[in-house]
Amino acid sequence: MTMKGHRPAQVSALFLALLLVLALAAPWIADARGIDPTMTDLLRRKEPPSAHFWLGTDDLGRDLLQRLLDGGRVSLLVGFAGALLSAAIGAAIGVFAGYYGGRLDAVLMRVTDGVIALPLLPLVIVLAAVDPQKIGIPQAIAQSETFSLWRIVAIVSLMGWTTVARLVRAATLSLKAQDFTRAAQALGARPLRIMFRHILPNAMGSLVVATTLSIGGLILLESTLSFLGLGIQAPAASWGNMLTNAQELLQETPVLALWPGLLIFLTVIAFNFLGDGLQDALDPRSERRA
Repeated sequence: MTMKGHRPAQVSALFLALLLVLALAAPWIADARGIDPTMTDLLRRKEPPSAHFWLGTDDLGRDLLQRLLDGGRVSLLVGFAGALLSAAIGAAIGVFAGYYGGRLDAVLMRVTDGVIALPLLPLVIVLAAVDPQKIGIPQAIAQSETFSLWRIVAIVSLMGWTTVARLVRAATLSLKAQDFTRAAQALGARPLRIMFRHILPNAMGSLVVATTLSIGGLILLESTLSFLGLGIQAPAASWGNMLTNAQELLQETPVLALWPGLLIFLTVIAFNFLGDGLQDALDPRSERRA
């Protein structure tokens, strides 16, 4: 697998790798600079970039660069975790539907079609607006930052598995007719072993591409929820809630909205380019590989 002939994918991979390293290293960067990104200082509100505050401060006097790095860690975690969970759900549904066929295939695919037909954003907003305490979750847990984060991961995952399910089903229908699958059946291999040891590994190319492409969409969805006040809650930072805080200051301090908006745009575009590059690299019929 190589993306040698796909320059946008190479640049995107470098950008995403750098962004991931900086986001993961954000706590150590803050310690090295002697900055607490959660501490407010109203005397240093909306300061311009300086030697101490490299991108300036926000409307509460917090370092903007560190807030962006912390927000990137949250947004990337939602994107990666949501995409992996979606891929696991979609792969399981797709391989069972494709391998067994018949009524199970019909039921699973009609469920998939039903989820696809649902209006995505309104449904996600409704799910995110549900009060966890009203469904029996203790207040201490419901109001924690960790619960808020993983709740968003679960919500976006429940809506993002349909594309993977269809791709894996199509691959399974093709692979179960191949000689190596028939040989495994003739040797007495159990269906679960055939599905997860023989079929899914050979469908991994489509699965990797679909998962990569979905990360950008999930990051954008999380940013939308956070912008609407239904996602990651303050004082935790995400690019979406940073945009929410900056929307009333667009005329006075537009840079507070510029940076998180730009990072969302670049990250989503980079994942799309990376997915295109992986598709070209993994597809044996690709012209670029030829």
